[in-house]
Amino acid sequence: MAKLELSDIDVAGKRVIVRVDFNVPIQEGKITDETRITAALPTLLDLIHRNAKIILITHLGRPTVGSAADRETLSTEPIAIALNRKLGRRVAHVNDCIGEDVHNAVESLENGEILLLENVRFYAEETDNDPEFAKQLASLADVYVNDAFGTAHRAHASTEGITQYITTCAVGLLMAREIHYLSMTLESPERPYVAILGGAKISDKITLIENLIGKVDSLLIGGGMAYTFLSAMDVSIGNSLVETEKLDVAVNLIKKKDFTESVLLPADHIVGESFDPETESQVIDNVSVPNGWQGLDIGPKTVAAFSERIASAKTVVWNGPLGVYEFEKFAKGTIEVAKQIAASDAVSIIGGGDCVAAIQQAGVADRITHISTGGGASLEFLEGKPLPGITALTDK
Repeated sequence: MAKLELSDIDVAGKRVIVRVDFNVPIQEGKITDETRITAALPTLLDLIHRNAKIILITHLGRPTVGSAADRETLSTEPIAIALNRKLGRRVAHVNDCIGEDVHNAVESLENGEILLLENVRFYAEETDNDPEFAKQLASLADVYVNDAFGTAHRAHASTEGITQYITTCAVGLLMAREIHYLSMTLESPERPYVAILGGAKISDKITLIENLIGKVDSLLIGGGMAYTFLSAMDVSIGNSLVETEKLDVAVNLIKKKDFTESVLLPADHIVGESFDPETESQVIDNVSVPNGWQGLDIGPKTVAAFSERIASAKTVVWNGPLGVYEFEKFAKGTIEVAKQIAASDAVSIIGGGDCVAAIQQAGVADRITHISTGGGASLEFLEGKPLPGITALTDK
């Protein structure tokens, strides 16, 4: 998977398209979380210092094509303002991503200057990976850099199609970091290797579980998905979430020799009467959940068992919360596991999505080795699937 990197190419005086993932939350025209913008700054600063002419492409939200309201609320203009502030220099913005106005704006760029294009998903051709649209994007630049790991699993015009029309296509610094750490977990993890999986549904992670069993030393499973496994083992789960249509899948996974040897499921629970932040709750000190209650978090015995495996680990990968961490009553298991990972000596890799929010909520983000910027992309990478946005780039 060795790809051209920024250090491999001469960018001085060249027009460089950088596909970034600035899909940030915006409310009333203001960005409420700039994490994804901050993550891309090393690539932008590198290109600035090496006198490239920088053209940024990103999507924002899921606009309805032709919607005037979405044109206003999902414009990338507030992102240009945020970049101005973070970089301490002017970042130009243009109200389209193809066409004469865009070409004119690109032609006016001086070395080290940045132009942010309008939301690429204002065009249906982007998600359709339309060749003509991709060609129009490619015509803006001499070099293409993909630094948008969060969209690397999508074969869109700005992530995959564009590479057919630009000779030099490289990974950005953020993308290179993502590939480095996630590849390490697949190819040469330090052992003991512990994977932690949570989230609501087993169906979202069947392939990942199959790929991890036999490769990890311990697989710790919590969250709603754990109850499908427990139900498949004929454990009473009360009113807990269960995917009845996936019980056969769970049974087949349980039958695997490596499942029995490496998988830990919840041994106790924090339960609620209903899925509500104000519901009555209690700790159930055994594996079964009583009728009328539903498991909404792992219990203290499970936290202790998980913590023991984490403490001895050299590599830890985590994807998915272990309870309904959005509700304060049922966040303790997820927060405690986050703290245990941060306190360990392991190389720790957090697989994007809700886990990032949980790590931030626990206040330990600065003690995690690598926090992935792509939930779906990191999941597919760990499943062993090729990501179009990466495979399309130029090999070394």
